[in-house]
Amino acid sequence: MLTFWGDRQRYCDNISRRNFLRIGAFGAGLTLADVLRLRAAQNPVTPAKPTPQKAAIMIYLPGGPSHIDMYDLKPEAPKEFRGEFKPIQTNVPGVQICEHMPLQARMWDKLACVRSLISTEEHSDSLVSTGYSEVANRISSHPAFGSVISKLRGDSGNDVPPFVSLRGGGSPGTEPGYLGVGHRPFTPSGAGVENLRLANGVNTSRMDDRKDLLGKFDTARREIDASGTMKGMDSFAGRAFDMIASGIVRKALDLKNEDPKTRDRYKGVEQFLTARRLVEAGVGCVTLSYGGWDTHTSNFKELKRMLPELDRGIANLVQDLHDRGMQDDVITVVWGEFGRTPKINSSDAGRDHWAPVMSALIAGGGLKMGQMIGSTSAKGEYPKERPYKVPHLLSTIYSAMGIDPSYTFPNGAGRPMYILDDRDKVEELL
Repeated sequence: MLTFWGDRQRYCDNISRRNFLRIGAFGAGLTLADVLRLRAAQNPVTPAKPTPQKAAIMIYLPGGPSHIDMYDLKPEAPKEFRGEFKPIQTNVPGVQICEHMPLQARMWDKLACVRSLISTEEHSDSLVSTGYSEVANRISSHPAFGSVISKLRGDSGNDVPPFVSLRGGGSPGTEPGYLGVGHRPFTPSGAGVENLRLANGVNTSRMDDRKDLLGKFDTARREIDASGTMKGMDSFAGRAFDMIASGIVRKALDLKNEDPKTRDRYKGVEQFLTARRLVEAGVGCVTLSYGGWDTHTSNFKELKRMLPELDRGIANLVQDLHDRGMQDDVITVVWGEFGRTPKINSSDAGRDHWAPVMSALIAGGGLKMGQMIGSTSAKGEYPKERPYKVPHLLSTIYSAMGIDPSYTFPNGAGRPMYILDDRDKVEELL
């Protein structure tokens, strides 16, 4: 924020200043402009590789959801493993899921699940968002999935941010790493959403005056800045103004613009509706989180409460994307950081952390739906068929988005870094 003090007067350019001019006080101002400028400065010689305009919705279930109680039930296992829930048949022959997810069961032809994923023991969103553990990221600072989308699409000229986080920022799964702070997500809460509004009392015509004023201010700065680093300021500031004036993202975030019947369907899981509206508006990646799945105690009581709501959010989102003809253009992924112990802990009726295997739900993106991929041992302890690692599913998602996971970006030291080092794919989805 820059502030210039002085008396109210009329200058030779015929624009009236107040006793201060605060660059950034009128909506986005330098806030958005600086972000746009940072993105362009990341690679000023070689433009970012263009990508097809598909989108992704990354739904993170923090705490580690229980694979054996959701998509990988074991009704024939001993009671201390199988738990309280029963499987139900989906609309795809031979595929069963938990009784508390009936909406997904009725639309399984539009869904797929990888139930043989190998994870780590970290309580972190780093692996599922970057393809690297949090420990590895402390050393190499790999970017989140959405930040890669931002890097590759940040100069598309659209008046929407390429990466939006509905779960805030600051966790490894939302950080841009060596791509730089210009590729952090837009977080539509507090000051973030205020950056998409016009300041109080600033109508469109007044904003045009201020835009012109900012341009003249920039010209003066460039005359002072002999190094030329201010070159291009006008275009970035113009993009920031356009993002405010168009109001595309602000309107997408305002659920009052949605049909009341639709809002009612999403009651309690409004983030899923917001995510759908954002990808419709042109956002390349939206990430959200739902629930708290660290069920060391009262596993079944908590899941009975959370699973029906999650089921409703997923089913509404996927069906809406199909109804709008967007099913091949949007990839939806639902997963946590690991699974839960197949054996119930005797003291608290809970399940503890379990890294050897977990499940992930996928929908859309032109991938092959209506299947259950991989299997686990009789008690749900280890992968039995088609073991995959978390980066393999991320590699598949990148490829479906039209992004080569072997593409490289320079890190802070100028060393080329692959998007993913482990680039095998879940072939059944392709």
